[in-house]
Amino acid sequence: MINKLISIFLHLDENLAAIIQTYGIWTYLILFLIIFLETGLVIAPFLPGDSLLFAAGAFASQGVLNIFTLCILLIFAAIIGDTVNYWIGNFIGPKVFKENSKLLKRKYLIKTQKFYEKYGGKTIILARFIPIIRTFAPFVAGIGKMQYKKFLAYNIIGAIIWVLLFALAGFYFGNIPLIKDNFEIAIIVIIFISILPPLIEFIRHKFKEKKQNKQESLINPTDYVNEEKDYIQ
Repeated sequence: MINKLISIFLHLDENLAAIIQTYGIWTYLILFLIIFLETGLVIAPFLPGDSLLFAAGAFASQGVLNIFTLCILLIFAAIIGDTVNYWIGNFIGPKVFKENSKLLKRKYLIKTQKFYEKYGGKTIILARFIPIIRTFAPFVAGIGKMQYKKFLAYNIIGAIIWVLLFALAGFYFGNIPLIKDNFEIAIIVIIFISILPPLIEFIRHKFKEKKQNKQESLINPTDYVNEEKDYIQ
């Protein structure tokens, strides 16, 4: 099963060519459904997102698909998918996170809510570029009761950037002989590049957090004693 999925990812150009040849104009609907399912259902994080957008863009440059129609449809698919995922999380959150649950306690829900209220927008956008994580991010945002207006705004921004970046990259670079002849390597590079922005952000956040903790540890303990005395007085 896993080997078959890996084969589909690495030979997506051949598989997509077969789909286009077999289904013609219905290919748009198939691509729409794949992007929708990958972003909309937590049970489908294995579907190819970045590589599919790149491959579709490459075929569009050959005139097989219309790049404008492709981008518009897939942007809507990504937005609708995340929206559905958000409301699924929003609906089942209170039922899953119960006080008497041994694994999923309400305190985790509260922590999730606070996290998304503080870092929500950045998280939703960056998650678009991380395979698997992008499937769970809107679900967790819904569980955490992140404000829907705020979520929707960043959902739209993230979807537009994600689809245009990879589809247009495929459109302009997908048919370069070096890339076309080494499509498997190109897909691996795409996945690596897609992980870079959130990885850099994660490292930056950890470094900032470590610096803050170090500064807090340098605070003179007597300051707390003096503050307490002043409060008592």
